Amino acid sequence: MNKKALKNLRILYKNITTSIAFIPGTVAIGFLLLSFLMVQFDFSETGKAIKSNAHWLTLKDASTARTIISTITGGVISLTVFSFSMVMILLNQAASQMSNRILDKLIGNPFQQTILGFYIGTIVYALFLLSTIRDINSGIYVPAISTYFLIALTVVDIFLFIYFLHYVTQSVKYDTIIHQIYDATKQSLEEICTREDSDYSPELFTEKQVSVNSYKSGIFQGFLRDGLLSICEREDLVISFNYPVGTFILKDLPFLVVNREMSAEVQSELNSLIDIHRGQNIDSSYHYGFRQLMEVAVRALSPGINDPGTAVLSLQSLSHLLAFRLKNMPSNQIKDDNGVIRVRTKERSFSDLLNDYVYPIWDYGKGDRLLVNEMYHILVQLHTLQNIKEVSELLTVVEAVKLKMDLSAS
Repeated sequence: MNKKALKNLRILYKNITTSIAFIPGTVAIGFLLLSFLMVQFDFSETGKAIKSNAHWLTLKDASTARTIISTITGGVISLTVFSFSMVMILLNQAASQMSNRILDKLIGNPFQQTILGFYIGTIVYALFLLSTIRDINSGIYVPAISTYFLIALTVVDIFLFIYFLHYVTQSVKYDTIIHQIYDATKQSLEEICTREDSDYSPELFTEKQVSVNSYKSGIFQGFLRDGLLSICEREDLVISFNYPVGTFILKDLPFLVVNREMSAEVQSELNSLIDIHRGQNIDSSYHYGFRQLMEVAVRALSPGINDPGTAVLSLQSLSHLLAFRLKNMPSNQIKDDNGVIRVRTKERSFSDLLNDYVYPIWDYGKGDRLLVNEMYHILVQLHTLQNIKEVSELLTVVEAVKLKMDLSAS
């Protein structure tokens, strides 16, 4: 199988496993297998013996079993529809008041998907069980054990629904969503920013450098580290990327630089290890988490929403991440076993983060006293951590606006 096919399979696998239907579908298949096993046990000699000895487990006729299963199926379907409807309403509310780019944090919640999968699985179990019932006079040939197990599953569904109501209403609260974005971004930052000082950056290309164009348009999502390092060692290549992860790249424009010419086969193999496609996620680029927090704050400050409290929460989470980034530098070099630099990535500086994610909030909120006070408080602390020129400049501007507001109020 060629490299392109492997890459397509890898992308397909990622799309399937991150889909909203993956967990519910997997759980439903599990319930289908469970129903098959339960029916097999019900009609086995052991199952018949249990029903013969325990008369309370026996259903005397098939119509009773059909009635129970049909009633449960209709009830669980109604429960599932109501749960889906409630989730959609809350998602629409969150998208309209915060940002539609945060929906992946809500839709992709594994707990919600598992609960919905449990509902769907119960329906699948009931429908399969219903198809196995035959009009036989003897009660031992009616799948009574499976039917009683279905009743137990329904009781579990009811309690799950009660907890689901509580969980969903809590998960769409603004502070909960902001904290989820913060946690995911912090985890991504901790994986990438592992140094307390900057990497020493020697000159990589002392003799020759060859530009390589991007093979498609899209957002640079990163690369397979081990595979890329293996190619570099095998072909004696040194690679330097021109853009940081999370940057939109146009097709056929210089994307990276190598130390020598490559064959078409090697370049094709190289392209198969570099991910450029639509969409972003925080796992591959912590910048997307920064952007989400910035967008939530800007949306909250818009005249239609006018919720500076949410903007302050986003700004506080953003300041936590900036403080961590201020003290921890990303490693932009990948070395082989011999200590030779084979890959160099491009990283955004702290000044870039400040300009891209803090200044937009200031532009929208510099007329709001609550946000001005919080911005001043945060910048003072960042300035105390480390004296950065851009932080000092913004602090001077914020301090002047704050002083003007204080004078006008007195």
